[in-house]
Amino acid sequence: MSITLLVASTDETFRESVKENLASLSGARVVADYSEVSANLYIRILQDAERHPDAALFIDLSNDLDGSLRSLEKIKQAIPDLYVVAANLHSEGETVIAALRAGANDYIVSPFKRLDFREAMSRLERAPRRDISGGSRLGKIYAFLGVKGGVGTTTLATNFAGVLAQRKQQTVLMDLDWIANDVCMQLGVSPQYTLAEVGENLDRMDQSLFEGFVTRDSLGCYVVGPPDALEHSVYFNEAMFRDFTTFLVEKYESIVVDCGRMIVDETVLATLQSAATIFVVTSQEFPALRNAQRYLGFLTRMGFTQDQIKIVVNQYRKKSSSDIATLEQMQQTLNQPVFYGIPQSQAVLQAINKGRPFVADRQAAGDLDKVFRAFVTKAVGGRLAADNALGKTA
Repeated sequence: MSITLLVASTDETFRESVKENLASLSGARVVADYSEVSANLYIRILQDAERHPDAALFIDLSNDLDGSLRSLEKIKQAIPDLYVVAANLHSEGETVIAALRAGANDYIVSPFKRLDFREAMSRLERAPRRDISGGSRLGKIYAFLGVKGGVGTTTLATNFAGVLAQRKQQTVLMDLDWIANDVCMQLGVSPQYTLAEVGENLDRMDQSLFEGFVTRDSLGCYVVGPPDALEHSVYFNEAMFRDFTTFLVEKYESIVVDCGRMIVDETVLATLQSAATIFVVTSQEFPALRNAQRYLGFLTRMGFTQDQIKIVVNQYRKKSSSDIATLEQMQQTLNQPVFYGIPQSQAVLQAINKGRPFVADRQAAGDLDKVFRAFVTKAVGGRLAADNALGKTA
């Protein structure tokens, strides 16, 4: 029996019960679980369903029936052919009908009996596989997370957004590093409005209002970040950010987020949970490698998988020396392949000093521009030429 499940429940006991029951079925597994059933759960479900095309959803309705049904409706709107098994503490007719109307394909009473669970899984196994050829209708969030200061997280995020905008994608670049706040500096812009104004107007946010609040860089991407004055750095809380990302992925194709290095910040965690890809940015210096190991360990314990996490080595040097780790040492220590290496270049510092991304001046950036565009192509799932592999671009 080959079954792949996504499990959503606020009750840890429920999630563990699903896993225990699956353990008795050969080839069955849970590839992602979610400790909340919220309005924007569909974003995370969609990202994981794209990574696991055969996955079905097991959703617990018992904590908040009305809210869970609304969440289920949004999930089915985003992924109409996703197979869903709904569970609740009882099987009253009205509740079952409501679940089926919201999009559930099956219904089971929890705590479930082993026989009932096996029969539900048998029905799932017989169901037609879903068709994902049409792709997602939602935008994708690309999160850049630095393992320490100075590894170039903001530079990579800013230029990544710049390339996507140059490729005519509707792109939003967001700065969540409330202390450094370097995105606007690297773009050479001074926005009139910030995330503070966005937060104050979330309840009436639409595309026109949002684009009136944010700055549009000459490359074509929309830019929003924290207030420049530190004493005015009011924080987005997690709930506000989840509402904001729900709005963004429904209106824009790509959302690039500079997360800084505050991995335990609740807003950053909400970003990572909603992201299609998390780029963990490091350098080859041993302190950065140690932190990268710690960050990857934390992300793994938080339920993220290697499919979601891409290690990017910035300021990459192919020639080994005593003060830096080799590529092989890094991959052995991190127990994960390096996704890409961005080489050292004087063009980076020159671009930062000018207050413009290096991708804005392709001639001045030289070889770095070619390497970086190849990185963006690979990161968003495009095809690469044979000479754009890590060993030849770095």
